[in-house]
Amino acid sequence: MRYLNIFFVLLAIQAFSQPRTNPELRDIILKTGDPLLREVINHPEVYRYQLVYTRIDRNKHNKPSFHHYYLNVDSLAYFNPASTVKMPLAFLSLEKMNKLKSKGIDMNTKMEFDSSRNWHRKLYHDSTSESGKPSIAHFIKKALLVSDNDAYNRMYQFVGPKATNRKLHNMGYPDLRISRQFMGLTVDQNRYTNPIRFVDTTGGLIYLQPEEYNPDEIDFSHINKVGKGYMDARDSLINEPIDFTYANNVTVAHLQKLLQSVIFPESVPRKSRFELGAEDYSFLYRYLSQYPSETDYPKYDTSKFYDSYVKFFFRDSKHKMPPYVRVFNKVGWAYGCLTDVSYVADFKNQVEFMLTATIYVNADGILNDDKYEYESIGWPFMYKLGQTIYLHELQRPRMHRPDLSNFRMEYKRRATDARPVIAEVDN
Repeated sequence: MRYLNIFFVLLAIQAFSQPRTNPELRDIILKTGDPLLREVINHPEVYRYQLVYTRIDRNKHNKPSFHHYYLNVDSLAYFNPASTVKMPLAFLSLEKMNKLKSKGIDMNTKMEFDSSRNWHRKLYHDSTSESGKPSIAHFIKKALLVSDNDAYNRMYQFVGPKATNRKLHNMGYPDLRISRQFMGLTVDQNRYTNPIRFVDTTGGLIYLQPEEYNPDEIDFSHINKVGKGYMDARDSLINEPIDFTYANNVTVAHLQKLLQSVIFPESVPRKSRFELGAEDYSFLYRYLSQYPSETDYPKYDTSKFYDSYVKFFFRDSKHKMPPYVRVFNKVGWAYGCLTDVSYVADFKNQVEFMLTATIYVNADGILNDDKYEYESIGWPFMYKLGQTIYLHELQRPRMHRPDLSNFRMEYKRRATDARPVIAEVDN
C-alpha cells in the first residue's frame, strides 16, 4: 500500500507539471500564417513562452463571465518575472495605506526613508514629484508609467516582505514569492526594511514606521536555473546556468488573476480581492492605462517613453496607440524574458479581453550580457500576438456588447513648461 501511495503521488506531480494547452488558442495564432508567430509557437522549448488568453462575455445586465485559454502554461516552468511584481506591490501599497488612514496619512502624504542598516538607501526628496517629496501615489505612478525600479523598492520597503507574502498566500497564491528588491542584496538583507517617516508640509512627523524584519521561512525548494552561462558583476563569463532559485517567483496564471481581481473585483472570491475603495480602483485604472505624454509629474521624455512603451501588445515601430483603445497592464523585461499582463478595452468597437504572455529570447544562452533578441523576436512577437487576439476579438460574435463606461476616463495632454524632461530611468 505504501508503494502504491507513492506511485499515485508521483503520478499527480507529473500530471500537474504538464503544460496546460488549449488547441483553440494555438489555432487562432497559427491560422494567421505569420512566420514569426509560427516559428515561436512551434518551438516552445526554445522560446519558453506561456500564454493565457481570457475571453470575456457579458450578459444582458453587463455582468462578465470569463473563459481562459492556455498555451504551454506550466507553473513549474520558471521565467524571470522582472517588473511584473510591481503590480501586486502597487495594489498592496494602497491596501496598507487604507489601513493607516487612522494615523492621518493617505497615498499622497509625503514620506522620508531613513536607514538602519549599512545597505539601506535613504530618500528624503523626489524631484520628479510636484511636491518634491516621495509618496506612495507617486511611486505607483512611476512603477506603472515607465516601470521605475526604485519605486518598486520603496513600495517593497513600505509594505514589507512579511506582509506581502502572507497576504498573497492567503489570497490564494501559495507559490507566489516576492522576497527580493532590485538592489543586488542577499536573501537575509532583503528581510529588513527601511524606517519610514510620514511628514506634513512643514516636515513635522505624522507617523513613523520602524524598521521591519521578516522572520518567515521562505520556500526556495524549487531549483530554477536558466541558460548555459552568465556574465558576473566583474563582466567575467561564468560557464554555468544562472541561479534564480532565490529570486522573485510568479506564474502567468498568477498575473492574470491578480489583474482580473482589480479590473473585475467581483469576479473573484472575496478572499482573493484586495481591500481597496472606489478611489483606489479609479487611481489604479488611470495609471495602469495612462501614457507618459499625459502625465505632468513625472515629466518623461516622450520621444523615449512613447505611448506604447510599456504596452507590448500594441508596441509597433510607429509607437502609436489607437485613440479608442486603452490597455490596463503591467510589463516586465529582464534576462531575455519579456512579459505582459493586460486588460484591453476598445471603446469604439465595444470589445474587451485579457491577455498574458511571456517569452524568452536568448539565442546564445548567456545571461546578463545584454545580447537578447528583444528587437528582432521578442517585441515583434508580443505585438503580433496582441494584434492577432485583438483582431480575433473584433471579429468574434457577442450576444451582448459590453458597457465599458467604468473604464472610460479623461486623459489630458501634458502641460508645456520649462522643466527638463526625464530621459533616463532605472527600469
